[in-house]
Amino acid sequence: MSNAIEIEAKALVGPADYEKLRSLYRDYPSYTQTNYYVDDDSFLLRKEGFALRVREKEGLYEMTLKTPLSQGLLEKNCTWSKATFEAFEKDGIFPDGDIKRFLTMLDIDVSALRIKTSLTTCRVDVPYLNGKLSIDKNDYSGKTDYEVELEFNNLRDAESNLKELLEKNGIAYVPNKKTKVARALDEIKG
Repeated sequence: MSNAIEIEAKALVGPADYEKLRSLYRDYPSYTQTNYYVDDDSFLLRKEGFALRVREKEGLYEMTLKTPLSQGLLEKNCTWSKATFEAFEKDGIFPDGDIKRFLTMLDIDVSALRIKTSLTTCRVDVPYLNGKLSIDKNDYSGKTDYEVELEFNNLRDAESNLKELLEKNGIAYVPNKKTKVARALDEIKG
């Protein structure tokens, strides 16, 4: 298992602005990943400010638990096999490991956790300044949205640099504080 701190600024943009950004970085290839969002029937993890997902990218599976910090999120990651993913998806078998131990220490019943929804992203990653710019087209529950993220070592610079990039290209910077998992779960909760 690995741990990381994620600090990023995000903005939702419209389809035309997405295409504008995509054309600026057309030399960078896109790839597709699907996030499967996990919670129990009462959405306990969400209520506690946690996000739990399994990401499938190019046939590889990685579970990530995100917990809030004062600036950014602490991410705990572990790799799953396809068989592990399928056992969890079909039968609710949560694999042993550090994430299971961590959730159990918090009195979260891992046997009640299930995949609630998924979101598929077509993403382009671009090295930008000293960070990483991601240009995303997201599809979930019959909806499509477009998001730009700038991962950086501190939030102030991430926001400032993303705002500058967007405004330089005639795109309004409207910070997006609603995560992909929140948007996807909101669609199924009605």
